[in-house]
Amino acid sequence: MKKYYLIIIFLIGTFSFGQRSDFESISFKKADSIALKYSGASLENLPVLTYHLTSDLNTDVEKFRAIYTWVCTNIKNDYSSYQKTIRKRKKFAEDQVALAAWNSKELPKVFENLIKHKKTACTGYAYLLREMASLADLHCKIVNGYGRTSTTLLDEKSIPNHSWNTVELNKKLYLCDPTWSAGRIYIDEDGARFEADYFDGYFLAEPELFIKNHYPLEIKAALLKKPPTLKQFIEGPIIYKEAFQLNIFPVAPLKMNLTIQKNERLEFTLGSSTNLLDTKMNLAIFNGKSTEDFALDVQKIKNTYTIQHGFAKTGQFDVHLKVNETLVATYVVRVKR
Repeated sequence: MKKYYLIIIFLIGTFSFGQRSDFESISFKKADSIALKYSGASLENLPVLTYHLTSDLNTDVEKFRAIYTWVCTNIKNDYSSYQKTIRKRKKFAEDQVALAAWNSKELPKVFENLIKHKKTACTGYAYLLREMASLADLHCKIVNGYGRTSTTLLDEKSIPNHSWNTVELNKKLYLCDPTWSAGRIYIDEDGARFEADYFDGYFLAEPELFIKNHYPLEIKAALLKKPPTLKQFIEGPIIYKEAFQLNIFPVAPLKMNLTIQKNERLEFTLGSSTNLLDTKMNLAIFNGKSTEDFALDVQKIKNTYTIQHGFAKTGQFDVHLKVNETLVATYVVRVKR
């Protein structure tokens, strides 16, 4: 029987740019406690606030951590502002000069609202982080591009919908996303609401993982030697933010939508520097009506872990990969006769 191979490799090793593991020896407890101490502080005097957050810290990464933690835990995500920005960007989608002019005109208004109400969209988060980092003599830039979630519909003609940051520490560049670290936006019958819930996975995230749901307009900001194309990014599987916490991510196949034959097997190959045999891996497969969980037997060869699953029925299935009951990635599998 012919096999269809679905390979998911959790990359390890050294990249050209910085990654969180560069600072394994540094504890962020002091930086986080300082950020907590100044919770609720005013934004009216940024130099003073930045001084309070960083003056008692010795390393640049700790200073940046205190600023990042404070921004993520004190600023609310303003979804209405985000929607307004997207509408305006769509209006100027075919006129980059007009879009740049509008951005320059709008930014002071965004920042004024941020200072007064501590509410903003992604551009405001990225802008505030950059300004405070600069006040601490840290080189931080805003990156504009595409953010991809399970509810985001993108194509190659889509306008940019997200902003995040790079920061230089110890002569290396690192990636972070203060907006997605701050919490979640929930949309229900009463409208949109922000729920604060600090998430550490987007702080100094691995470039190989970050590119799975962040695609910069200036591709060099991906901090990768061989980044994917925008088309490959859009066609890739859905990667959930919990994957950042576990530091696991798929690199193949490149496409989310797959077609296989009945009774063919999906083979998942995972690599990790830690022992994954102690973790529970399973697939949650939705057939359009109900979800069925399948526990997976794991075979280990050195740092490689292999799991397999066969499809005995035809149809279209949402295939969710879970590690220790945490949703990591989703593929859509069409099974033909």
